Amino acid sequence: MALDERLLEILVCPACHASVEHKERRHVLVCLGCGLTFPVRDGIPVMLVDEATAPRRRAD
Repeated sequence: MALDERLLEILVCPACHASVEHKERRHVLVCLGCGLTFPVRDGIPVMLVDEATAPRRRAD
């Protein structure tokens, strides 16, 4: 389900205040700053840090 473009323009990450990008196939919003991933449930973004998934660390 596509999110309203106007909503995406005003949403920011609650942790670092960076913009977020909608990944429609995965039903998530990804922070472009810190990398937190927020779920989108039933078309509603859940912008709570406690509900977010931290980015995976790369094995060096």
